Amino acid sequence: MTADVWLPFPPDEIEGLPDGLCYRFWDGGAEYPADPADCAFYVVPYMLGTETALRPLGAMTNVRFVQTLSAGVDNVRTGLDRLPAGVRLCNARGVHEASTAELALTLILSSLRGIPDFVRGQQQEEWRSGFRPALADKSVLIVGYGSIGSAIEDRLAPFECARVARVARSSRTTERGRVHAFIDLPELLPEADVVVLSTPLTEETRGLVDAEFLARMKDAALLVNVARGAVVDTDALVAELQKERLRAALDVTDPEPLPAGHPLWHAPGCLISPHAGGPTSAFLPRAKRLLASQLTRFAAGEEPGNVVLTTE
Repeated sequence: MTADVWLPFPPDEIEGLPDGLCYRFWDGGAEYPADPADCAFYVVPYMLGTETALRPLGAMTNVRFVQTLSAGVDNVRTGLDRLPAGVRLCNARGVHEASTAELALTLILSSLRGIPDFVRGQQQEEWRSGFRPALADKSVLIVGYGSIGSAIEDRLAPFECARVARVARSSRTTERGRVHAFIDLPELLPEADVVVLSTPLTEETRGLVDAEFLARMKDAALLVNVARGAVVDTDALVAELQKERLRAALDVTDPEPLPAGHPLWHAPGCLISPHAGGPTSAFLPRAKRLLASQLTRFAAGEEPGNVVLTTE
C-alpha cells in the first residue's frame, strides 16, 4: 500500500512538500486520481460544498488524517461516521484569521458609518450627509473567542472602543482579561453596542442567536456574523430587523447562498456579504504553508497540528 496524499492543488505549486509521499491532485472532479483506499492523508477541497467534501470518505478505509482548509469543520463532521476509528480531523487554524478579522471590521464600520447608503446615494447622485454612529466609544462583545475572535480584537484595538468583552465555550483568563462562558451571555448582551459572532458551528452553538438572545440586545445594537449562518435563527433575526430595533451585518446566512426573494435581502438595516471572509489573496499562500508544515510532520512520523477531534 502506498502513502497517498490527496491535495486540492497541484503538488508542484506547493513549496516545501516533503519527499517520500505519493501526491495525488484532486479538486473535487468526478474522477478520483487513485484508489481512495490508498489515501493516508486527505485534504478536503476548499469551498466546493459538503457533498464534494464527503464523497470519497466511505472508500478511504486507510486514511489517517483529514485536513480541512476552512476554519470550521462542520462541512466534514457529518460524514465522520464513514471513516474508521482513529482518524484525526485537522482544521485550518492560521489560514483565515487575518482575512476574516479584516472583514469583520469592514462590516462593523460599513454598517455603523452607513456606507451602503452612501453607495446608493452615489448611484442616484444624491449627497446624503448627516451624523452617523462611530465605532469609537462603543462596547463590543465577541462571541466565540478562538483564534479568529482574538484576531478581531487585535484589529479593534486602534478604534478606541469603550469596552471589548469576550465569550467562549468555557471561561478562562487571557493576557487581555477575562473570557466569559456562554452562560454569561444574558448579562453581557444588554451592554453591547456591537455583537460579533465568530464561534464554530457545533450542536451547542446551532441556533444560539435565537429570539431570546436577540431580545436581550440593546436597541439599535449591531449583530455581525462571520461565523456560520446556522448560529443565528434567521426567522427571529428577520423579525427584529423588520421592527427596525436591531441592525445586522452578515457574511454568512441560513440558508446559504441566500435565495432570491428571501426577506433578509431587503430587511431594514441589514448588510450582506457573500461568505467572503476566507477567500482572499491571503488564502492560497497561507493554505500552502499550512499543508507543507502538516505534511512535513506526517512524513516524519510526527503528529500534525490543528487536530480538532479523533474518530471513534
